[in-house]
Amino acid sequence: MTGVAWAADATAAAGPLANIAQFVPLVLIFIVFYFLLIRPQQKKAKEHQVYLTNLKKGDKVVTGGGIHGQIVGLTETVVTLEIAENVRIKINRGAIAGSAADAEKQQTPTKSGG
Repeated sequence: MTGVAWAADATAAAGPLANIAQFVPLVLIFIVFYFLLIRPQQKKAKEHQVYLTNLKKGDKVVTGGGIHGQIVGLTETVVTLEIAENVRIKINRGAIAGSAADAEKQQTPTKSGG
């Protein structure tokens, strides 16, 4: 029983520096997470918000559900897309995922030389 008491006394004698040293790895982990995960995600979200505010008639876009269309009407919150000849749908501006040209670049299959 006295051995336990001595061990507890030894950690208490180390002082506040020992307590602070225990949190240093947690702080370093948070810093790494901030620069590798949080900051890039915030930057991408900010760029997407700028893209949504700069939409104009005639832009070809893709919705979050994968619908490709051309903008034929805009309001503050609603975008009217023409998805086929004389077929128009209204969607929320936030439902636009990005440019149709960017989506087509990402999905273009490469030719294999087989």
